[in-house]
Amino acid sequence: MRAWLALLLVLAGPAAADDAARAAAQATITRQVEAFGRDDASAAYAQAAPAIRELFPNADLFIGMVRNQYRPVYRHRSFVFGAGRDTGADGVVQSVAIQDEYGVDWTAEYSLVRDADGQWRITGCRLIKAPGTNA
Repeated sequence: MRAWLALLLVLAGPAAADDAARAAAQATITRQVEAFGRDDASAAYAQAAPAIRELFPNADLFIGMVRNQYRPVYRHRSFVFGAGRDTGADGVVQSVAIQDEYGVDWTAEYSLVRDADGQWRITGCRLIKAPGTNA
């Protein structure tokens, strides 16, 4: 009986870790989206990975880029997490269904990595407009 229980725990372990990683990645995305809603550039910028910070060396440049190029993420009516998948030991891709402030539907594909300090950081976001929508 103990052997079966031990085997079950070993087999269940990676799935639980994957779920925990996705939950932590979702929390990072949520922190950033909430910061956008408050126009808190510093808090939003803090969720970005070092590679993003190299491209945008300060929080004001970063949030300006988001306002202009990722408006559905910056301002939206709804923001609902979809499927997430692991991309390796320290990577996650998380899908998000978004309805922008004008009622247009989008999918955002966030990519995240875990930093050396154990924190999840956003490395990118790809926006895809729902088929058949105009904006």
